[in-house]
Amino acid sequence: MTVQDVRAFNRFYTNLIGALDYGRHLYAPYTLTEARVLYELAHAADTDAADLRSDLALDAGYLSRILNKFEEAGLIERAPSEKDPRRRRVSLTPDGRAAAELLDERARDSVGSLLDAVAPGELPRLAEAMRTIRTVLGDGHPPAGPGEVVLREPHPGDLGWIVQRNAALYATEYGFNADYEGLVARIVADYAEDHDPHLERAWIAEWAGRPVGCVMCVRDDAPGTARLRLLLVEPEARGLGVGDRLVGAVTDFARGVGYRELVLWTNDVLTAARRVYQRHGFVLTAEKPHRSFGQDLVGQDWRLDLHATGG
Repeated sequence: MTVQDVRAFNRFYTNLIGALDYGRHLYAPYTLTEARVLYELAHAADTDAADLRSDLALDAGYLSRILNKFEEAGLIERAPSEKDPRRRRVSLTPDGRAAAELLDERARDSVGSLLDAVAPGELPRLAEAMRTIRTVLGDGHPPAGPGEVVLREPHPGDLGWIVQRNAALYATEYGFNADYEGLVARIVADYAEDHDPHLERAWIAEWAGRPVGCVMCVRDDAPGTARLRLLLVEPEARGLGVGDRLVGAVTDFARGVGYRELVLWTNDVLTAARRVYQRHGFVLTAEKPHRSFGQDLVGQDWRLDLHATGG
């Protein structure tokens, strides 16, 4: 990766979305920066000039000229901030909201046309590549999103999402081949077709209205033993404590329904997941090299004594 690689990508992408082509009327009669300010105002419940300047990294004088232009056109109104009287709250007028909605509609139509030209089978790979860029260049911090993470039971379609996201993420991050997707599909199919809701359960972690993680608790062959399976956290949700909450949900459920121990199998390359297991008291009991999913791996068995940690 070189500076020229990044600059070449930037030129390609700005041309692709027409960021510099004002003949397409995506932003008319506004500049790209003015359109972005309108967007932020339309999606912020309470903001002021200082917030906008910080969020968009704009020069104070430049932003002031934009806001003055909007105020003269009747698109915004300014009033003392309720949080800090020294600041001026900025909000859209009905005309300003109509302008923002028109620009948003144009943008949705433009991106929709772009995605229509992508083969359906390539869309997951495209989405994963975008998530990777945001996570890596965002210094590992998840992109901002509204609301708290919620754990819930799977809805129709979520079990298919578990298979798809496991296959895509493990292929991207660890080079796993389709054998892993087959394994996950069998695990999920077994759960969907025949599970005891009193002793087995699955959780979906939802953030900003969409799934960002999952985990399952199923019966093991050994009496009194439950097995934790398919823990996954989307890259953009890492750092929010999603993995800890999912593993905590499994351990609390397993202990609550009377299991004596909780076991899991993983591979040594999954370092972040292993740290989560260790924080919850799991102990490594066995390791064995193996060739699976197109990779040379070291499989690991972990165990948690639920009675010893039930205090």
